[in-house]
Amino acid sequence: MSGRKKLAMALLWLATIATALAVVHSTQRSRELTAQLGQAQKARDELRYEQERLLLEKGAWSAYSRIEKVAREELDMHVPAPDERVLVPAK
Repeated sequence: MSGRKKLAMALLWLATIATALAVVHSTQRSRELTAQLGQAQKARDELRYEQERLLLEKGAWSAYSRIEKVAREELDMHVPAPDERVLVPAK
């Protein structure tokens, strides 16, 4: 083999090794990113569940019947009788 052929062969081997290392690196990076995506999707699902739970709780706390019950039982409020009502004239 001549010197040029040996040099070309060595360069091809180096290129092959570099390409193989690049493939290994990109495969590993792809696996890492896939794992991160799975974790992010799990966190998203947990946050969605928490949001739905909080919306239901908000609805329960702001329901008219609950507000009326708290006003009556805890604040000792009642609907005013007609003789307790006072009309304030508009200016």
